[in-house]
Amino acid sequence: MAARPIEETFIGLDIGTTKVCCIVGLLEEGSALPSIIGIGQAPTAGLRKGVVIDVEETVSSITAAVDEAERISGIEIDRATIGIDGSHIESLNSTGVIAVGHEINEDDIQRVQEAASAVHLPPNREILQVFPRSYSVDSQLNIKDPIGINGVRLEADVHIITGGTPALKNLHRCIYQAGIDIEGQVLIPVAAASAVLSKKQREIGAAIIDIGGGTTGIAVYEEGEVLYTNILPLGAGHITNDLAIGLRTSIDIAEKIKLGYVKARHAKSSSTEKIRIEELDGDEAVVSRRELDRITGARLEEIMHMVKDDLKKISRSGMLPGGVVITGGGAKMPGIDDLAKEILELPASIGRPEQISGISDKIHDPSFAAPVGLMLENMHYSAGGDRTNVRLGQTVDKIKKTLRNLLP
Repeated sequence: MAARPIEETFIGLDIGTTKVCCIVGLLEEGSALPSIIGIGQAPTAGLRKGVVIDVEETVSSITAAVDEAERISGIEIDRATIGIDGSHIESLNSTGVIAVGHEINEDDIQRVQEAASAVHLPPNREILQVFPRSYSVDSQLNIKDPIGINGVRLEADVHIITGGTPALKNLHRCIYQAGIDIEGQVLIPVAAASAVLSKKQREIGAAIIDIGGGTTGIAVYEEGEVLYTNILPLGAGHITNDLAIGLRTSIDIAEKIKLGYVKARHAKSSSTEKIRIEELDGDEAVVSRRELDRITGARLEEIMHMVKDDLKKISRSGMLPGGVVITGGGAKMPGIDDLAKEILELPASIGRPEQISGISDKIHDPSFAAPVGLMLENMHYSAGGDRTNVRLGQTVDKIKKTLRNLLP
């Protein structure tokens, strides 16, 4: 691998349902991790549940966030690793086998991963990421890195993430129209894990729950590898909608109420506390804590029970010693870790990118876990990758070529 320059920049671009966030990191000589030198954010209404529904609005939001990050960092941004989200995401496990008959090398690893990822998919779906979980060489099972081992038969067990081709093409087109080249694409909860999950948690078993505006992403790790991923079609924005309906107010005011007054509690809370909400007028300005808990608690419980059902599918309900780490904008709701601990019957904590230094304390916030993780993943791609994206380069290049032919 070629030596790095003295300084190098890396960019993560998170295009969420409610906002676009662009992070610029600078890696200096002698440093293990980049420091944040630029942050750009812009609201967006161009996506629904992580899927583009308005190309022009999405392009405008991406451009605004990138421009702000450029102004702050002083760096021209023309490339990034992007986050992938949306209910069109699906995942599956697969195995592949090849014959070797010699000392296993990098080419063999690539071949066996390609064999494992040669699964039948509908015409409107494509592979996003392939995560190797373990290898077997002849009778030797559960090998983490088989390079250098002699054998006749090499088998790979992989976790494959797929996405809907139309949804991906629409997102890619928006990014290219904003003048950004895609260097890599990473599932949002996987990106969040890169920023907040420790090596020990990955080894003993832990899960990321990334609560975004329109979706909730799950990534379960065990023995250092991705065990399971999923995107749920519910997010913190649904809580805002519930408040707007329940309190008969606007979405903007409901969002302020959610951030300023709501605590994550059970829907059947018996609290008799009364709260005066400055954003509301007249008699409606005084709301009981029980009413707020009833409105928001039902949705929060629904999200947590959906997460629990997913953990049951893989026989990990209550069985992750590393617990769950909650990230995303929804993680800022007071008490959400306690609610998760009670419903999921697991240790629960709020995930913040604590090890990253930068220009602003705002990065030490659960809503920045995924953008910071994407920036870190961009560093990995620039370093030559880590075999977790078998078909990524050729897929992105093919889409890039197709879309650029369509652009004026």
